Amino acid sequence: MGSALTTLDWIVIAGYFGLIVAVGLYVARKVTRTQDYFLGNRGFSVWLIIAQAFGVGTHAEMPVSLAGKVYQSGYAGIWYQWKNLFITPFYWLLAPLFRRFRRTTTGEVYEDRYGGWMGAVYTVFALSYFTFNMGAMLKGAGKLVSVASGDVITPNAVVLAMTGTFLIYSFVGGLVSAAYTDFVQSFFIIALSFLLIPLGLREVGGFAGVREALDPQMLSMVTPGDVGVFTIVMLTVNGLIGIVAQPHILAGVGTGKDERSCRIGMAYGNFVKRFCTIGWALVGVIVAVMLLQRGEAALADPEDAFGYATRELLFPGAVGLMIACVLAANMSTGSAFMVDGAALFTQNFYRRYVKRHESDRHYLWAGRFAGLAMTAMGVLFGLYVGSVLQAFLFTETIAAFMGISMFGAISWPRANRWGALAGLVASSTLFFLLTYRDFGVLLHWDAANFGISLLAGFSALAAVSLATPAESAERLRPFYERLDRSSYLDAASGEEKDSAEPGRDLLFVHLFDLGLSQGWSAFYRRFRVDIDGLAVACLVVVVLIALAKGILYLP
Repeated sequence: MGSALTTLDWIVIAGYFGLIVAVGLYVARKVTRTQDYFLGNRGFSVWLIIAQAFGVGTHAEMPVSLAGKVYQSGYAGIWYQWKNLFITPFYWLLAPLFRRFRRTTTGEVYEDRYGGWMGAVYTVFALSYFTFNMGAMLKGAGKLVSVASGDVITPNAVVLAMTGTFLIYSFVGGLVSAAYTDFVQSFFIIALSFLLIPLGLREVGGFAGVREALDPQMLSMVTPGDVGVFTIVMLTVNGLIGIVAQPHILAGVGTGKDERSCRIGMAYGNFVKRFCTIGWALVGVIVAVMLLQRGEAALADPEDAFGYATRELLFPGAVGLMIACVLAANMSTGSAFMVDGAALFTQNFYRRYVKRHESDRHYLWAGRFAGLAMTAMGVLFGLYVGSVLQAFLFTETIAAFMGISMFGAISWPRANRWGALAGLVASSTLFFLLTYRDFGVLLHWDAANFGISLLAGFSALAAVSLATPAESAERLRPFYERLDRSSYLDAASGEEKDSAEPGRDLLFVHLFDLGLSQGWSAFYRRFRVDIDGLAVACLVVVVLIALAKGILYLP
């Protein structure tokens, strides 16, 4: 194994590129308005929302960084990607919010709730988030494909080919092209997650060979001193607070044709990702055993583990398929980030401060070119990134600090713009000061530093909001009225209509108004859809943990 790519591999890769570009350009024919380009006219089916939630949330740096962490630290490293496992059931509760906002971008939501300049602050954060995240995922793909190909393909070539391809169809088709190509590419991503497992297990003697070769602590799901319970809790909190502020979530989830599509898509699209995470972790375990059994030296860079397994285990044609799968994982996200970044720039900056009264077609083209510019910045950041895992955690952390103000906006009417800004400044400033003090760098995630900083941020939000004037009733009333109303896209008329079904009040919106004094039966009737879905999703979490642990005891 380990030879250069064969002709069959190149055919598979070329076929993949051709398929994705063809799908993206074909569905782009429907895109003629900004509403189509940025939001798909809020008419996506549950299957497209599942594919978006899974495809946009899964990038090539994830299997790269996770397999490397597990190879280095043991099976407990799975929690660096499973940090959102325990909050995934809460996606069932959060998803309707993104539809009820009835806005194109989260920046517009901030404007509605806190005013224009907080919308501008969010836009700066969001564009930075897209740039950092795109850079990290490009770096991850470059590492994996370069190692997997035996250095036949350089990381820069990977970045250029991948970026050029998703730019072709995203520039023309926007979110519509992104959603449909995500659906196709989700099957490639699932293949990416499990293609190596049977071949790797055959190489090392099955799970029995894994248990025999590795110290039991390497197979533990909790490793004190590295990935302990406190770290897992902080990673979970990081994910829960940050998810509401991540700028691509509104377009990826709030575009369903009704709230049921949004709920199922967000929760179970992400559960598919949690399932695939088990496969990525097993690759790290298998590589550790392979190197021990072969008597080879440890990998110079742990994040080369996934690429090493690809190169050593796969046969001609399968290597090309794996590379296509890696490209799928990145291109599905890259296209969505490009469109979402374009929407933020166009709606929250260009339309507001540069050209206020232009045609819809003008803003459509402005968004297309803005997406190009943001993608170029992501490529430049990707050249700088050293550790993919730390870059990934960095982007998730700045989202959590922004999420402080979003949770305040949804759940606490007394939260105001000054408190929102104070929460962001206090948490991020303290985090970077503590990180630089302890590690001498800014790009390093530490559980204790994160926890202290998050607590400081929420405290600042509360204290400053109470010490300064509240937002006006004229601003708050329409914001909360939208959150109180469920709606759906009427297929016959193509218009939004309010739903009068009972049991659709949202727990997160009425966090301080639960109505428990009326008794459990009244409480359940009010929040029936939230409660039932949350209970089922919690059972799925239990099943996934049991599967991840139990699979290690197979023969």
